[in-house]
Amino acid sequence: MFLAIEAGLIVLALALALTVPNLGSRWFDALERTFGNLARQHRLSIITVGLSAMSLRAALLPILPIPAPSVHDEFCYLLLSDTFAHGRLTNPTSPMWVHFETPFILWHPTYTAKYWPVQGLFMAAGQVLMGHPFWGIWLSVGLMCAAITWMLQGWLTPGWALLGGFLAVIRFGSFNYWANSYWGGAVAAMGGALVLGALPRLKQEHRVRNVLLMGLGFAILANSRPYEGLFFSIPIAVALLAWLWKLKRPEFGYALKSVVVPLLAVLALTVVGMGYYFWRTTGNPLSPPYVVYERTYNPVPNFPWQPLRHTPAYHHPELKRFFLHMKTAFYDTSRTPAALTLKILAKLALFWSFYLGVAFTLPLVLVLGGLPYGFSWKDVSPEAYLLLAVSAAVVLANMLPITYQEHYTAPATSSILALVLLAMRSIRPLDWYGKTAGRFITRAIPLVCVLLLGLRAAAGPLHISAIPSWCAPAHSNTEREEILDGLMKRPGGQLVIVQYSPDDDITGPGWVYNRADIDSAKVVWADNMGSAKNKELIGYFKDRQVWLLNVDDNPPKLMPYPEAADGESSTRRQNGSMAK
Repeated sequence: MFLAIEAGLIVLALALALTVPNLGSRWFDALERTFGNLARQHRLSIITVGLSAMSLRAALLPILPIPAPSVHDEFCYLLLSDTFAHGRLTNPTSPMWVHFETPFILWHPTYTAKYWPVQGLFMAAGQVLMGHPFWGIWLSVGLMCAAITWMLQGWLTPGWALLGGFLAVIRFGSFNYWANSYWGGAVAAMGGALVLGALPRLKQEHRVRNVLLMGLGFAILANSRPYEGLFFSIPIAVALLAWLWKLKRPEFGYALKSVVVPLLAVLALTVVGMGYYFWRTTGNPLSPPYVVYERTYNPVPNFPWQPLRHTPAYHHPELKRFFLHMKTAFYDTSRTPAALTLKILAKLALFWSFYLGVAFTLPLVLVLGGLPYGFSWKDVSPEAYLLLAVSAAVVLANMLPITYQEHYTAPATSSILALVLLAMRSIRPLDWYGKTAGRFITRAIPLVCVLLLGLRAAAGPLHISAIPSWCAPAHSNTEREEILDGLMKRPGGQLVIVQYSPDDDITGPGWVYNRADIDSAKVVWADNMGSAKNKELIGYFKDRQVWLLNVDDNPPKLMPYPEAADGESSTRRQNGSMAK
């Protein structure tokens, strides 16, 4: 529905551009003068965009409250957040770990999530400073938009950079799932923006600050999206080497001392830090938790040309179905050329709807169509080719694996947005039979984005649905959150044994996820493993009230566990069932 509305508004904008291109010129001129005054103050522009993103998300809390985690990946990042917030890099394995096995959680040699740590660090900052991991997400979105503005200032004039910053706020900092879940995206986008923003500045002036920011960007990418970050880094490395190659001898030596050596030092520290983290979590400085988890649980490879690995012995039928049914289905549908082609097209459609949509596609289409008149590919600057190479490299990286999610492309967010802005700048002088159509189009695109933002805010009352795009709603397991809130209000510790139906493949909302320190947690979630195994678990948590949760009921039903451990008093069961 939203894509259709966006397409309709863009068609209307084109019609107005060709018929009444001076419509609203006085208002647009005044607005552009105001924004131009702000844009000339580079630091103030960066701060304004970052604070705008944070203010907008805070203002949306009445209709977009703090999200309730749903997908398995979100709970993994919440585990990392809780671990780091308590001053630890990882956690000891619980004696009852077999009862808590669930997707993407590693139990041996330590208890941690398989994912990379930077997203968890931001969430931990929110948990420590403001009491909830969500505020780390909120902060990362503001920093992402600020970093994108800073990056654009290095590639475009101040006015276009400021416009790009506000477009990032609207498209990636409001109703985007990066701002409304714990799944990630903003952190990797920030890393990519820092690297790209530092590149032109390093060529102009060899300041240590820019070297450190580029190194920080590479470090963020290596610890958030390392696979895509590698593809992202290849064009950057080639551009740096080409720049060094062209320098004359005195300047070459200075560049080595002031740019290359400090950057290599930052990268070396990053590698050492990552090795230490791997050693603490897996016991091997060369083995990330991600790799250890995949080898332990997942027989399905990442790429369709790789063979299946050996099938591990699963302790839970749900976990077995998750990998052998759902994951294998993705693998099987990527093995033939026809199926692989369809999957790539589906990935490209998802990428397009999320990062471009109709509004951002229009200027690209006009440029690729040879407009304005007299346009030649020779007119494209080397900088634009580099941005195109970076974006294409990341998108290519996304097309190769079996699965794809929109945040996989996050490192290239700023380069994609920069290409859109360059296209808008190119079509601005376009005339149509003496009419300034190009100027109206470049003014209409931001206006359409603002209108869409307002429509999305009113989508609930207006009953407007959103398919996966920049404004797609994030998944939210409010039922688990409500059950957890109810249990947190009860006296004493609580143990919830989760029961799935025999055909549940746990591809839906996650349920069995726990805090970093399981034994001291108010509520502990565990899988149903049958009477004998459950009795062992209940005996270990002997001072807790025990519940059975049937998650496949509608709504999920919570009731006292029917086979309590020996010695359980009747007073622990006197409150009856508790249902959602």
